[in-house]
Amino acid sequence: MGERTEFRTGEKAPNQGVYIEFGKTGSNVEEPKQVELQAGDTFPETKNANRIWKHKKDLSRQHPQIR
Repeated sequence: MGERTEFRTGEKAPNQGVYIEFGKTGSNVEEPKQVELQAGDTFPETKNANRIWKHKKDLSRQHPQIR
């Protein structure tokens, strides 16, 4: 099993890096909050309850759309 990639407010960051708000359904968010956290830091509140935190580098690894 791999490492978790989605985090909720109040959970601890597993790794150092920049985390960004993301929609729970996988949708993008207009003007998402971004935070830089160290391993063990607590995730802050999101702008609304339907959002989660994801590591920013994980978003760039998403599979390209098949044409």
